[in-house]
Amino acid sequence: MNISAVVLTRNEVKNIKKCLDSLDFCEEIIIIDDFSTDKTTEIIQNLKSKVKIYSRKLGGDFAAQRNFGLSKAKSDWILFLDADEEITPELKKEIANNIKSENSTEAFFLKRRDYFWGRELRHGELAKVTSKGLIRLVKKDSGKWMGNVHEVFHTARNCKTLNGHINHYPHPTLSEFIKDINKYSTLRAHELQRRGYETNLFKIVFMPIIKFIFNYFIMLGFLDGAAGFTYSFMMSFHSFLVRSKLYQLNYLGHPESSEGSSDEGSANN
Repeated sequence: MNISAVVLTRNEVKNIKKCLDSLDFCEEIIIIDDFSTDKTTEIIQNLKSKVKIYSRKLGGDFAAQRNFGLSKAKSDWILFLDADEEITPELKKEIANNIKSENSTEAFFLKRRDYFWGRELRHGELAKVTSKGLIRLVKKDSGKWMGNVHEVFHTARNCKTLNGHINHYPHPTLSEFIKDINKYSTLRAHELQRRGYETNLFKIVFMPIIKFIFNYFIMLGFLDGAAGFTYSFMMSFHSFLVRSKLYQLNYLGHPESSEGSSDEGSANN
């Protein structure tokens, strides 16, 4: 199929095989590896002959990594996937049917199902990506990725939402979840500082509380049981860390490393 897949990796030895196996329908697979220190690249080389691996430092900029992969892709269509995600068989068929028949659509929203602690999270913060999806399948030269951390594909072309789903398996343990939010909150704080954002004690204290109330109660996160509570709480803690680190950067002169503190984790989306 005339599709190039682009996958960002760093120390993804637990996830990469499942991810690549789900991309067997793609013409080529491009790996942008942030200098993994485990056996990620070794596993990739043993698994797939059509995989191309590029070693490139993340540098706190996920959009730049994805745009670099976009520039290396040779196919007409490019599919972006994180290493802890997989394409379902139903979505494969739908992608094939649409890129063959569609002439005007140049970007597709792909819906995603997120699994945390063995349970699908249908509510709370993740409800939007389940129902509306994320732009992940695009025609070459139809746009570009923007945003260092919460990167989004920007395009002025016609878009369409497919019904099939990507399966996503983030944060398999609480320890890894804590490492991830520490890393990404640092990257996000640096991004906000570069864009001139400021914070204060009120935002540090109350914005995380508001975020938890919104995701857990208004967005019905409580319907996802213990997994829903934990996810809502941890993302509120992430909100606290972002604002606290931004305050530290702006007012205390104690810079955080923009590379984060964790060697684990996939691209953030």
